[in-house]
Amino acid sequence: MAQLVVRNLDDDVKSKLQRRARLHGRSTEEEVRDILRNAVKGEPRAAAPLGSRLAGRFARLGLKQEIPELRGQPARPADITT
Repeated sequence: MAQLVVRNLDDDVKSKLQRRARLHGRSTEEEVRDILRNAVKGEPRAAAPLGSRLAGRFARLGLKQEIPELRGQPARPADITT
């Protein structure tokens, strides 16, 4: 298991964590683990690349060609002249 060291924690924060741990009947360390576990529990998963999402959205309309990824390329203005 990994370890995490938090430096420069305010004394007030430490006291509140200890108080909260006592209320829950566990060690301060376990309380912090629980807080961190709950903080990242609802994290969204990484989204699929934009090209893949666009291809999926328009697949039922008959889009068969690949949409290339443009990662790292500068943004270009759209050409809307006809």
